[in-house]
Amino acid sequence: MTSERRARGWGLGIIAVGVAAIVALAAWQPWRSISAVDAASSSDGVSTVEPLSLPADPDVLVFGDSWTYGAAATVPTDGYAYRLGRLTGWDVTVDGVRGSGYMKPGWDGPDFRTRAKWLDPAADYDLIIIQGSINDRQQGERGYREAVDATWDVFARLYPHAQIVIFGPTPHQFPIDEGTARIDRDLQKAAADRHWWYISPLQEQWVTPANYLDVIDVGAGKRHPSDRGHAYLAERLQQALVDRSASTDAVAPAEDESAPVRP
Repeated sequence: MTSERRARGWGLGIIAVGVAAIVALAAWQPWRSISAVDAASSSDGVSTVEPLSLPADPDVLVFGDSWTYGAAATVPTDGYAYRLGRLTGWDVTVDGVRGSGYMKPGWDGPDFRTRAKWLDPAADYDLIIIQGSINDRQQGERGYREAVDATWDVFARLYPHAQIVIFGPTPHQFPIDEGTARIDRDLQKAAADRHWWYISPLQEQWVTPANYLDVIDVGAGKRHPSDRGHAYLAERLQQALVDRSASTDAVAPAEDESAPVRP
């Protein structure tokens, strides 16, 4: 009788474990794609990131390095930041300095923080996109977070009503440099601490070994986006902003500027 009760107990225990496993799997749902809102809600303890809410004709600043400048495009105004304005119909101000970063001065101007201090305080931006930068990948980790925070403090003070999106580094070579990967992680954590949206081309695999040569000019362009690459980045960035917006009306494409490159 004791053995029979024991067997029944084992059977009930096995059933209970099985039920628990099914419940856990249903909660986990590994097949479910994670939306931008889900990712923000679960990242680094951030409870929520407010969806972007832009007026119909927003004033936008895209601030960054040589990628924002439009390097390797046939003309700089064919760079992704300018193309973003044409895609959306937004009034986009482009401020890109080649070679610059949060810690590293550029070829045509200083580091990000100093450049931010030079911005027009009378501007009334609805959205600020801060891009980059892989240029800091060899500067080391020491002092990096402090440089990032100091730069972002300038933007927040100058434009307290603007919505700010951080646009992380995009891979320019494979294998991806560890410094680039570290910057991506650091910027994601810093943005989460401020409840700001973070867009990671690295984590979202915008550039992969499969489409690398279609996106990046490895010759005269010195590993910057080609014309097709800039068009592709503009399209991906526009879609990333749509995904993070409360309404898609303000970010609907203004014209057909197709980007044939796909990851």
